[in-house]
Amino acid sequence: MQPDAYPPQEPFTAIGAKYHDEVLRRGGGVSGIEMSYGEDPYQALTIVSAQQPSGDVLVVLHGGGWTNGYKEWMLFMAPALTARGVTFVSAGYRLAPRHVFPEGYHDVLDAIALVHREIGKHGGNPQRIFVGGHSAGGHLAALAALRKDWMDSRGLPSGVIRGALPISGTYVFGAESGLSIRPRFLGPEENDAETKAAPATYLRADAPPLLVAYGERDFPHLRAQSEKFVADLKALGTDVTDIVLPDCDHLGASYESGDPDGVWIRTAVRWMREH
Repeated sequence: MQPDAYPPQEPFTAIGAKYHDEVLRRGGGVSGIEMSYGEDPYQALTIVSAQQPSGDVLVVLHGGGWTNGYKEWMLFMAPALTARGVTFVSAGYRLAPRHVFPEGYHDVLDAIALVHREIGKHGGNPQRIFVGGHSAGGHLAALAALRKDWMDSRGLPSGVIRGALPISGTYVFGAESGLSIRPRFLGPEENDAETKAAPATYLRADAPPLLVAYGERDFPHLRAQSEKFVADLKALGTDVTDIVLPDCDHLGASYESGDPDGVWIRTAVRWMREH
């Protein structure tokens, strides 16, 4: 599906427009099998199979500040991963301000449930589903991995997420977050979403393993959040590894995740195999 076929979303910022053009250029020619998990066009995913699958599956969630983005944005990551045996899935979700927390988050959970049911037909092992994403997608990936109150309602095993690989994610909201404005996906103040939507609320020693990445030149508040998130997880004894992506700003951290010779791909594939 092409981005212009979707219902309208919020106008891009300058940085968003730059990213949109670049990731679509990088992902040009990459295609896969489309599946829907809901009636909204954003409630869909694309599966790109590996020729020689290892069984590992990576479900990736796009960024865009929870108000922008398409599953097609992340297809540029697929070739470097499928070449190493990883079955790649890019999942969309409904966006703010029309859809506020927990709607987009619930979409992510429904997408994971669909992957668990169907991925065995496409070379993936449903017992080896990892979830990752960049920016807002990194936030949603971490939240899905850390919360454990959603699997039963979808008929899923408690260990359905084998591990999480957030890149440049947001892990806390509110006064301590460093965010200049309250993200609109949180909805009205009475929604109490600053706590409920924060991955840092759900830290636990028995969480799935996490590989937390961020750019060396990323936004200062995201670097600080990532450092504290990792430190707090380590203090609990959680299996967590951090990786600082050399010379990458916020957009560069995403581009790095599709570089076949880059540090993120090499680290992520090895890390998934080890877990």
